[in-house]
Amino acid sequence: MDELKKAAARAAVERIADGSVVGLGTGTTLAYVLQELGAKAQRGDMRITGVATSYQARFLAKEYGIPVCDPMDVNFVDIAIDGADEVDPQGRVIKGAGAAHVTEKLVAALAKRFIVVVDESKLVERLGERCPVPIEAIAPALAFVQKRIREMGGDPVIRTGKGKIGPVISDLGNPILDARFDRIDDPAALSQRLDSIPGLVGHGLFIGMADQAIVARPPEEQPVVEVLEFRRG
Repeated sequence: MDELKKAAARAAVERIADGSVVGLGTGTTLAYVLQELGAKAQRGDMRITGVATSYQARFLAKEYGIPVCDPMDVNFVDIAIDGADEVDPQGRVIKGAGAAHVTEKLVAALAKRFIVVVDESKLVERLGERCPVPIEAIAPALAFVQKRIREMGGDPVIRTGKGKIGPVISDLGNPILDARFDRIDDPAALSQRLDSIPGLVGHGLFIGMADQAIVARPPEEQPVVEVLEFRRG
C-alpha cells in the first residue's frame, strides 16, 4: 500500500509549478507528497510556499524545508493537494479521518485547483459505503448536534483516540463526531442539511470541490497511476 501512495504522491507533485502557493493536506499520503516536495526544494528544483491544513502538515513541511504560512495569510492557493477517505464517480469526497477536515475544506475552497490523491481502495460507488462522515462541533452543542443527525437517519458517535482518555480534539479545539448513515443517496442535500445545524463547525463531505483525483492501482512493485477528471462547482 505504501508504494501505491508514493506513486500517487509523485504524480501529484509533477503537477505543481515552480513558485506556486500550495495547499498542504493532512494524512499518510500527504506525508509522501511533502517528502517529494521537500526533496525538490532542497535540490533547488522547486520554490513553493505551503499553506498548512494541520499541525501535522506544518511540522512535516518544516522538517522538509518547505516554507509555510497560515490560511488566514493568503487570499488564494494555486493548487491544493490532499488525501481522501472515499471518492465517488462524480468526484464527491469524504475526508476527516485525521480530524483536519474543516481547515482542509477552507484551503480547498481557496485553491484554483484541488487534487485528491488516493490509492484505488478509496474509490466507492456511493459515499458512506465504508466510512462515516466526520463532524466537528463545538463542545456545548454536542448533544444537540447528535440529536439533529439522528433525526436525519445518522448514527453519530464521539470519536476517541488511542492512548488518550476522552474525545479526539481537532487542531481548532473542538471534539469530533463520526456519523454513519445507512445510505447517502444525495450527498449534496445531506451536506446542506448538516451545514444548517447550529453548533456544527464543519463536516467531511466535500461536494463539487475536486478537480482531479490521482489514483494509484496495483501492482505495488509497478503501480499504475490514473487521473480522473471532475467538473468542479
